Amino acid sequence: MESPESSIDSPNDSRKDAKGQSRKVLTHIVVWKYRADVPQAAREEHVARLRSVSDVVPGIESFSVGFDTVHLARSYDTGLVAVFRDRAALDAYTVHPEHVKVADLGGGLSDHVASVDFEG
Repeated sequence: MESPESSIDSPNDSRKDAKGQSRKVLTHIVVWKYRADVPQAAREEHVARLRSVSDVVPGIESFSVGFDTVHLARSYDTGLVAVFRDRAALDAYTVHPEHVKVADLGGGLSDHVASVDFEG
């Protein structure tokens, strides 16, 4: 079985554009707290579908999805960190049909979903 975590570059790094100029990237973080009745197979399917989005949506510089390994009372079950080249890439991701499908799936499986987006 594949590891639930994927490697990712540091999301706070400034990146270089084609001219070698530093530019800020946009980091998108989402966490899901699944309902207690959601079976493990459905959770794994959600994570697999999340991972597949990075293959079809342009503008993603790095993408990581995984299950929580610490299991504290405050922990969420699954998290995603995506780094986008710019705001336009994040906006395109947000409305992309494959993202919309998996976002709807995750929302239906969850008691709570939280997200934050920041430049770094």
